[in-house]
Amino acid sequence: MGKNRARVMLLPGDGVGPEVTAEVEAVLRQIADRGHWELSVVEGLIGGASIDRYGLPVTDATLASCRTADAVFKGPVGGPKWDHLRGEQRCEAGLLRLRKELDAFANLRPTAVRPSLASVSPLRPERLAEGVDLLIVRELTGCAYFGQPKGRFGDRAVDTMAYTVDEVRRLARVGFELARSRKRRVTSVDKANVLESSRLWRDVVTEVAAEYPDVQLEHQLVDSCAMLLISRPSLFDVIITGNLFGDILSDEAGVLVGSLGMLPSASLGSPGTPGLYEPVHGAAPDIAGQGKANPVGSLLSLALLLRYSLDHPDEAARLEAAIGSVLDDGIRTMDVAGSGDHVVSTAAFGQEVRRRLA
Repeated sequence: MGKNRARVMLLPGDGVGPEVTAEVEAVLRQIADRGHWELSVVEGLIGGASIDRYGLPVTDATLASCRTADAVFKGPVGGPKWDHLRGEQRCEAGLLRLRKELDAFANLRPTAVRPSLASVSPLRPERLAEGVDLLIVRELTGCAYFGQPKGRFGDRAVDTMAYTVDEVRRLARVGFELARSRKRRVTSVDKANVLESSRLWRDVVTEVAAEYPDVQLEHQLVDSCAMLLISRPSLFDVIITGNLFGDILSDEAGVLVGSLGMLPSASLGSPGTPGLYEPVHGAAPDIAGQGKANPVGSLLSLALLLRYSLDHPDEAARLEAAIGSVLDDGIRTMDVAGSGDHVVSTAAFGQEVRRRLA
């Protein structure tokens, strides 16, 4: 049935964030109206927008509002205006705090190459011929981004890469569970040849794999995985990895589809906690306000929100199909447009998706 009453927190962020978030809100309201379920949308500030208003990249009040929501959608943050800030004052610090507060430890980043968009990818067609449909499951609340000690100590800077058994175990289980609904293959990515935290990671993942005899497990070093992700992407089904490696590999996966603007993400915590959804791309301040931003990553993130937080899998599938239909008809934003395609603005693309949903 799905929830017939939902409270969604919107954090538009900076740069092109407000533009893509506007399309997310419009589609969400259309879906709620058609389904006759009660929708409450609350908007807050994060990143540079929050710094300009409150002097902080995220406030306690905004975090409290996020914790009481069913789901949180966040646009990208940051820009040259705030690059001079350091430490907890940086835009990204607000995002890291939000993830930690929500305990959104499992970041899901699906990457699938549609045949109609294969020509947009910089990879040669034969690299994509076998079909690319992979899911990166990135641990999101540990590793070097959160490890202590951390900071500058005189002429020395320190970032601690640390993981506990429980942190690895819960992330691995998410990956194996998701693999059961896909091709039943998991690739665990680490750097166990040199890092002690990766040796722990590999040991724990191997133990968890014993609970899933129907899923095939392979271990890969991160440098090897980075090469294969480009040279033979069809080898992968579900990739599970740590925060730092997952951040890099998931952005690399954007090359496969031709643009980071196409990639969605969902960050999930324990049952009952609000999920955090956001496009993978950055704030792109150079095109902010020009209607050039690609809303596909944001709209696909909304589909994940419908599926995982609001329990509306049918609506999620309808939205994904509508987005795919628009793309297959050659209606594109400038970043993924090829010869003969119809280039449209951010708002026009969203409007076309809503028309097909109707």
